[in-house]
Amino acid sequence: MREIKIRMADTADPAVQALLVDVLNELSERYGGSGDDTPIAEDDFTPPNGAFFVADDGERLIGCAGWRRHGDDAELKRMFTAKAGRRRGLGRRLLTAIEESARAAGCRRLILETGDQQPEAIALYQTAGYARIPDFGYYKDEADVLSFAKDL
Repeated sequence: MREIKIRMADTADPAVQALLVDVLNELSERYGGSGDDTPIAEDDFTPPNGAFFVADDGERLIGCAGWRRHGDDAELKRMFTAKAGRRRGLGRRLLTAIEESARAAGCRRLILETGDQQPEAIALYQTAGYARIPDFGYYKDEADVLSFAKDL
């Protein structure tokens, strides 16, 4: 089994763009539509506005996660593990990288939106110390949205 490295990446990189297509395709399979219509600016994941991380197994990218500023908070976006990387603790490693990066950038907590069709994500967030908060963001009025936060 190859060693998986977590590293910062530029979302404009073609390999990252291909992985982001996979993210949206999976969300589309679960929820329909485009997968996620949340507006994201070109520089949302560029310091000091945020950061983006990928999981690289030496052959391909198999996971990603980013954070962007949301007031004093950091908002988690595009958290994803490809099928080839699942059941190996990769989601938790990516989440830890996001938390450390957001904390170092002075954010007070990490917030996120997920949906009720992602039980594995919900379980990860709950076991990592995230608690439900009032819904916020683009999908705040949708019945299937679940919002979480964790103090950093």
